[in-house]
Amino acid sequence: MRDWPERIRARFRRGGEDEQTIAPATLRSDRFRQAREGDWRRLEAIVTAVEKGRLGRLSDADLLDLPVLYRQLASSLAVARETSLDAAALAYLEALAQRAWFITYGPRENFGGWFTGFILGGWSRAVRAIRFDILIALALMVAGVVVGWMMVAHDPAFYAMLAGQDPARNPATSAKQLRETLFGGQNQDALAAFAAYLFGHNAQIAILCFALGFAIGLPSVLLLLQNSGMLGAMLWLFHGKGLLLDFSAWIAIHGTTELFAILLAGAGGIHIGRAIAFPGELSVMESAAAAGRRTAPVMLGVVLMLLVAGMLEGFARQLIDSTPQRLLVGGFMLTFWLVYFFVYGARK
Repeated sequence: MRDWPERIRARFRRGGEDEQTIAPATLRSDRFRQAREGDWRRLEAIVTAVEKGRLGRLSDADLLDLPVLYRQLASSLAVARETSLDAAALAYLEALAQRAWFITYGPRENFGGWFTGFILGGWSRAVRAIRFDILIALALMVAGVVVGWMMVAHDPAFYAMLAGQDPARNPATSAKQLRETLFGGQNQDALAAFAAYLFGHNAQIAILCFALGFAIGLPSVLLLLQNSGMLGAMLWLFHGKGLLLDFSAWIAIHGTTELFAILLAGAGGIHIGRAIAFPGELSVMESAAAAGRRTAPVMLGVVLMLLVAGMLEGFARQLIDSTPQRLLVGGFMLTFWLVYFFVYGARK
């Protein structure tokens, strides 16, 4: 305890040394800030003007200097972080750099611009990019229709398994009763309920066909076969009663859009499944991610097609009660989708 005077003197000496160390650092910080503060303030003014939509008040020189000022700010921020200069200045620079980045390099396109680009080419290009998978899905759907038809033709008991237990539509239903289900009239409620069931069923199939593609595409294949098998069974039923053309026309109004949507969703699921099963030089995850990016626009378009199909089913099919007119509407929609996907913008 006798050395306490020395301890006090030593503490005061360290305090003096700290002050001698801090003083130059503070001075460097002030000089650093003073040398660049003018550019920072100018960049802040430009960013604030852009954020508030006052682009008209900016000069051409301001707009031309914006990226230069941003890069200078980023450089200043890097120096400030390395030298631990002035915490307040560092926070100011980080906030300004973030705002300036969004103004200089951030996305320019709003939702309207993106949607216009999607409709005017992005969607059709995405569909054409998976045309090989579309051919596979189409072959599966045709095979499913044929198999469904042949199964119920061999044994009508398969109808309930494929098309469900519908008291208004089964092999025991008469031709007159089946015709009444197609042309509504006194049975519009039952007709609307059946149409709503078909739409809900097909929308579910479309979503599952795509979503389950990650399982090497096998669920997508099975769902396409099952859904088209149901269609084959119903075609067989109405064919047996001499109503094949009327049923085809009834389903064509919305079916050409709805079944096309299922076809694209199934193709998307198969595309993802193929990418996982055969990743090539990529890893499985990279291949699956690339396939997902390619098919995501397709699936977004499928949702739009299902909405269109729902509108056709809710209005056109209810208002049009003639087989030729139904065929005309269904044929027009099928032609529209084929031209849009495979002709429009194909040379770009």
